[in-house]
Amino acid sequence: MKQLIACIAIATLLAAAGCKKDAGPEAPAKQATATADSGGSVKGDFGPPQGKPIDAILTSPPHVPPPTGRDYPAKVIVELDVVEKEMQISEGTSYTFWTFGGTVPGSFIRVRQGDTVQFHLRNMPDSKMPHNIDLHGVTGPGGGAASSFTAPGHVSRFTFKALNAGLFVYHCATAPVGMHIANGMYGLILVEPPAGMPPVDKEYYVMQGDFYTSGKYREKGHQDFDMQKGIDENPTYVLFNGSEGSLTGDKALTANTGENVRLYVGNGGPNLVSSFHVIGEIFDKVWFEGGTRYNENVQTTLIPSGGAAIMDFHVEVPGSYVLVDHSIFRAFNKGALAILKAEGAERPEIYSGKEVDAMYIGDQANANMQAVGVAAAAAKTGELTVEDQVEAGKALFTGTCSTCHQANGEGMPGVFPPLAKSDYIAADPKHVPTVILHGLQGPVKVNGTDYNSIMPPMNQLTDDEVANIATYVLNSWGNPGGRVTKEEAAQIRKVKPANASEGH
Repeated sequence: MKQLIACIAIATLLAAAGCKKDAGPEAPAKQATATADSGGSVKGDFGPPQGKPIDAILTSPPHVPPPTGRDYPAKVIVELDVVEKEMQISEGTSYTFWTFGGTVPGSFIRVRQGDTVQFHLRNMPDSKMPHNIDLHGVTGPGGGAASSFTAPGHVSRFTFKALNAGLFVYHCATAPVGMHIANGMYGLILVEPPAGMPPVDKEYYVMQGDFYTSGKYREKGHQDFDMQKGIDENPTYVLFNGSEGSLTGDKALTANTGENVRLYVGNGGPNLVSSFHVIGEIFDKVWFEGGTRYNENVQTTLIPSGGAAIMDFHVEVPGSYVLVDHSIFRAFNKGALAILKAEGAERPEIYSGKEVDAMYIGDQANANMQAVGVAAAAAKTGELTVEDQVEAGKALFTGTCSTCHQANGEGMPGVFPPLAKSDYIAADPKHVPTVILHGLQGPVKVNGTDYNSIMPPMNQLTDDEVANIATYVLNSWGNPGGRVTKEEAAQIRKVKPANASEGH
């Protein structure tokens, strides 16, 4: 028995030794994996700056500075201005933004890992508030915030070493921090890895933010910041690049088929997480959380508040691609959408080419909604005409109503009643704003045909939007004409009819 146990023990040791011997060839692979690690902040090209100091090229969104193109660390000088300014947050609606560089988001900064960055923050003399900057790409207390507190009319300077490669958010960190961020004080800094980013044909800068205004979504005129909405995390707007329509119409992103596109996408918050998605595209690569590693073949990627991601995709098929936060009410009811227009030859072997973009956002993929702003300005001066309302109503109808009722007002037989030459409208023109605001359910006869579908209430629309859409319908497709005023829409909003829809 003792001999048997001894034999088993010897065999076990030999087997173990054999396993270790067999494992020998795998050791270099494990070592290679370790070598492939970026090393974070303890490994990199961290020698002293070489050559003359370089003035950083800063760009306004959606543009991105060119690659650094360097194989050595340098001293890079960044000069960034804090500007408080009134800008448009939506057509006919203004807001006082606090900005880095005069835009929301702030200027895009691009440096190389190992660079020594001398940062100058200048607060304009006409600013009302002191500000500072916290860069998530800075190693040091407050990310630079403690060293950059800057009163109006002053400039602050501090220096940091870019130790970690990645795409990082920067933002103001002056109390109350949430208010400064909610007013638009955020942007992105890209710290390139020493070898640079893989080359692509187009690079764009997109950043999401949630905004808290005292008025309702799309309410016209100047809007103030609402602190309680911010605390309650109940934004009026969720936007890309600081305003509704900032990346639509003639401001849409562009590409050609056959090109590789890279998006640097940040989320300034201050509260919401972004579920970023491009309708009709699949990301070939996503550097998740803006770091070193990438995932492949991704449909939608989460970007936390105060976080970022880099995503690449190849454009195969022409058309308009819609960028959204896929928490989808934010896209279609709070403004979080943008357009990338791709031009090139059709590829029917990949996609049939059927255009369905109007189903999602109507004319925002094509023309700007300038008529809405014109009508809002005319209403403010008391010079609003029926023609102004019709033009504004046409743009709003296309984006809100045309999916069901069609652009020509013909509806869908047996499903959605026609608005064209409608005896239902002719019998009482006030039916139009009433149905827009309260919806309609139950049987209804239009032009001799029975319908029994549900029209959901569109009460998210403002009173002037309801008035303009109704006026457009009344003056189109052989209907009786007339107009609906903002005041009439406000009164109709207060009285809910018996056949009002509950939206389902």
